[in-house]
Amino acid sequence: MTRRLAKPIALLVLTLGSLAALPALAQERLMTVTGQGMVAAVPDIAYISIGVSQQAGTAAEAMAAMSAGMQAVMAQLAAAGIAPIDIQTGQLLLDPVYDDRSYDGNSLPTVSAYIATTMVDVRVRDLALIGTVLDAAVQDGANRLGGIRFDLADPAPAMEEARRRAVADGQGKAALFAEASGVTLGALVTFTELGQYSDPQPMFNDRMVLEQSGVPIAGGEVTLQATVSMVYAVTE
Repeated sequence: MTRRLAKPIALLVLTLGSLAALPALAQERLMTVTGQGMVAAVPDIAYISIGVSQQAGTAAEAMAAMSAGMQAVMAQLAAAGIAPIDIQTGQLLLDPVYDDRSYDGNSLPTVSAYIATTMVDVRVRDLALIGTVLDAAVQDGANRLGGIRFDLADPAPAMEEARRRAVADGQGKAALFAEASGVTLGALVTFTELGQYSDPQPMFNDRMVLEQSGVPIAGGEVTLQATVSMVYAVTE
């Protein structure tokens, strides 16, 4: 009979030992903090959206006039030092112009003309050429400006620094919170990057007519931001 009770007694001792360890495990908590890091850098590249819009009596005439104007603009961009690889067609539109006077409430108004518009996105790698590019485009027919923004050609180094700052920010917060709440900060349990954010410097957000050349250009700064989530173990 003694042999039959040996295993149950051993299991009972093991179970009691496990239960005795539970209070120690219950003292461990988790702390979650969010760290953010931001880096401001001087932009070294610009993206300009310029275009040509022409109106004519027929769709074919409008497209022909628009195409001729854009060909002249493209030639001037090349002369200003912009490589073909840095020019990309971004938009091509053909819109009818309706004669409201012909609308009687029953039928559709009559089309009186057509407006053909094309936009190209120009990447300017040398910021000193921005004024030259705008001047050349305006002089040879560009009459639409979709926007201009500044950015970094290689944002990786600045983003890496933003990540370092985000981690340091999270570590600092964890240490501060642990001290303020009277707990001991333990090991880092999990780490997650929540996202990256780049804030290029915009100018001329709305499409507008380029009425004159020599527009003053200010590049400002580009802001990059990283956010991380860090979970630490803490003990009382």
